[in-house]
Parts: sequence; structure tokens; C-alpha cells
Amino acid sequence: MIRSEAAMPEGHHWKPITDLPDDWQGLADAELPPLACVWADQRGRLAESGEVERFNERLRRQWAIETGIIERLYDIDRGVTQLLVEHGLRESLISHSDTDRPPEEVVAIIRDQHEAVEGLFDFVASRRELSTSYIKELHQLLTRHQPTTSGRDGLGRTVATSLRRGAWKQWPNNPTREDGSIFEYCPPEQVDSEMDRLIEMHLRHVAGNVPPEVEAAWLHHRFTQIHPFQDGNGRIARCLATLVFLRAGWFPLVVTRDDRAEYIGTLESADDGDMGNIVGLFARIEREAFLRALDLSEEVKAPVGVWDVIASAQERLVRRHTEQAELMAHPVFALVRPLAKEALRKLKEVAEGVQHSVHAVDPTFRAEADAGENDGMLASRFAQPVVSAASSLGYIANVDAYHSWCELDILAGMMADIVVSFHALGEEFQGIVAAIVVAIRWDSKPSEWRVRDWALASPRVFQVNYLDDPAAASSRFETWLSESLVIALDQWRRWL
Repeated sequence: MIRSEAAMPEGHHWKPITDLPDDWQGLADAELPPLACVWADQRGRLAESGEVERFNERLRRQWAIETGIIERLYDIDRGVTQLLVEHGLRESLISHSDTDRPPEEVVAIIRDQHEAVEGLFDFVASRRELSTSYIKELHQLLTRHQPTTSGRDGLGRTVATSLRRGAWKQWPNNPTREDGSIFEYCPPEQVDSEMDRLIEMHLRHVAGNVPPEVEAAWLHHRFTQIHPFQDGNGRIARCLATLVFLRAGWFPLVVTRDDRAEYIGTLESADDGDMGNIVGLFARIEREAFLRALDLSEEVKAPVGVWDVIASAQERLVRRHTEQAELMAHPVFALVRPLAKEALRKLKEVAEGVQHSVHAVDPTFRAEADAGENDGMLASRFAQPVVSAASSLGYIANVDAYHSWCELDILAGMMADIVVSFHALGEEFQGIVAAIVVAIRWDSKPSEWRVRDWALASPRVFQVNYLDDPAAASSRFETWLSESLVIALDQWRRWL
């Protein structure tokens, strides 16, 4: 039966790429510039240790592995992925059961991708301007060990076709979606002119100091709208976004398999004119890289004898006492204290509301808000769930260096706490204080303070540093806290 035209699913029709949206200034992430400044300070201090280069090398390996997994070129076991990231891209680390293709083929593709991202560092160091010829060079390198790509013949069957490396597409590469609709990319005859426009607008953005996360998202998305190559466009798009971040002194954009669904969703939103989601995703990935980098510390020369060990321990203790005495005078706490007061005010407000609503149903119900700083028993009560929750977000909560909190105690057939925790970020205090919200359910013996269960209630870690604008930090914190408390209260409700 022939389907009527009205019954055919609506597809995506190609249009020439557009410049930045009118509201692009509002898309910028307020946390990233001060975080980048703090990192620049520490990077200089770590320059001679080699830690920064080792960190970047691990990111390059991760980028090289994950960029192919996202494109379904291969799959690799997560544990083996970590081995390759830490110990190098060696075929001997992969067995046939760890991947869906022969290990030697997988490693060859990954090494090409690794060479490409290494080349981006060199490209930035040489201060070259982005051009279509360099993009073609990248494509040729990325696909060096990929002889074919999939396509459809005249009968609609999927077949393998030869891949033209480093050359624009000759035929349309419009994918058919699951609902039967067609997504149109730029026609082959328009690719030259569209790519020239892309480069021209990008260079204008660079001259105009468009924030890296905004420009990286724009360049990535507009490139994918053109889709100038027969295959490999996703990998090139992530290279271009990485190039923008590297020029700013930031980190490669490592989109992992865990980000894939969100990543594709943000691209679809951008297709519909909403750039906010993809900018937010890129900002979140960069923010997490900054936080991991700030955990770096210089390698200490290994002691060679007993007295060297004792002298080293003495030096560390003296430094710790000195740092602890200086820590509380750090300017970041002038920002943290007002935030803690706001958190306590909000928790008292919530306590009154919950008390009023629930007490009539359960006369034994009690909800009270309080605040404290690390002072023995109370400090250890929250330390374990806070440190564990921070670890799940990929950073170190240094509750020994600094820890304060606001808590909402709830007694309703069980003991529970909603804790807004403020703590030093990283093994060494770098002037950054992080905050998370954790919901905690206690054992039936409160005198022992045994944690029965805990749940992270923050959509992401909140961080503030000494270069933050106080008004901007307060505004960000208010939004973040409101979102977190909704999650925490819902977790408490489910525990009832």
C-alpha cells in the first residue's frame, strides 16, 4: 500500500548554518572562569613535577578510546579501558573477550585517534589558525585504519563502501531515523561554501572572546549540521570542540560512553534551536576535569632511609599545622560563611513547614535545623557519607582540612538527616570549597551514629573559590540548594 504524503513522518530539512544565538552571553557558565584562574595558579606550581603532563596524557588516552566507542566503531570492557588509560595503548592489555573486534584492529584505530588529539596540542602550541585544510588533515589521520564505512544501496540494504579520507563527501549522507523520517545534512555541492562560512564565523568569535564552552558547543554543533565527510564527522566535531578548550588553556573534551545518551539529546535540542543543553554538558565535563586536575599534587621524592622518613614526616606535620593556622583566614571563607547562613535559614524554613504538615499525623514527629563545624564527634558523624558522596562525583572531600555543615534532623519512626556539607576540595587546599547535600538514614541506635543508608541529593557539586564574585556565587548557590533540597526531601519521603 502506498502511504499518503500526510502520513509520512516529518523529517529534518537542511538549512544553512546560523551564527551564535542572540542570547549567547547568557549561555556562559559563571563557575568556569574563576576555576580556570585557580587552575592556572596551580599549574605553574606543578610545572616541574610532570604531574600536569601525566594528567593530560591520561585524558588524551581516554579521549582516544571513548570517541570510537561513542561512534560504535568498537566496544571495550570498562576495566580494560582503565588499564589502557593508566598504562598505555598496548595491544597486550586487550584480550579477544574484552572487545567486539580483533584487538589489533581496535588498537590501531585508537592509536590514530590518540595521534589526532596529540596533534591538537601541537596545533595550539604553534598558534595556527583553524582552516578547512587542517580539518581534512585531521580526518585523514583519524580514519587511517578505517578503510570502509556503512551505506545503503539502491534497494535500501546496508553495505560497506570505501571511505574517502581527507575529502569532502561526494554523495548525501542523510540518515533514516527509526520512525522512517530523513535527517538532512548539508548537500555535497554546498559543503565547500558552508565550511568556509563555519571557519569565517569561528575566527570572528575567537577575535570577539566568546567563552570557550559556548564557542566549543557552537562549533561542534554547526559542524555536525554540515556533516562534510562521508563518515567520521562526530570524531572531528569533538576534535574541534577540544581545540577550542585547549586554546583557552583548558582540557580535552572527553565525552564518554556514559554521556552518550545525554550528548545525543543535547545535539537534537540544538537542532531545534536550543543551545543551552549542549553548552551545559560541555561546561560540566570541563568543570569535572578542572576539579580532578586541582587534586594533583607534586610527587615527593621517595625517602631512602629511616631518618629520611622521620625528617619527611616532621616536615609534613609542621607544614600541616602552619597550613591549618592560615586556612581559616583564607579569603574564600568570606564567601562560604554567608552561603552557610543561607543554607541554615533555608533548612529552618523547611523544618517549620515539614513540622506543621506532619506533626498532626504523627505527634512524635520532630524536625529541627542546626549547624556546626568539625569538632570531634559531630565531625565524624557526617564524614563517611560526605566523603563517599563526593567520591561518587569524582572529587576528594577533604573534611580534615575544613568541614562545616547545616543539618535538618528529622525523627519520624526513624532518624534521618539532610546535610548541607561545606568542605575543602582536594587533597591539598587550593582555595576551593565544595558543597554537596546528602540525605542520611541512621541505625536504630542513635548513640552509635551508625549510618544505615545515604543518598547523594545534589545534581552536581557546588564549588566556590576565592576569585568568585560574591553576588554571582550567592545566586548560583540559591538555585543549586533549592534543587538539592527537593531531591533530599523526596529521598526522605521514600525512606518512610
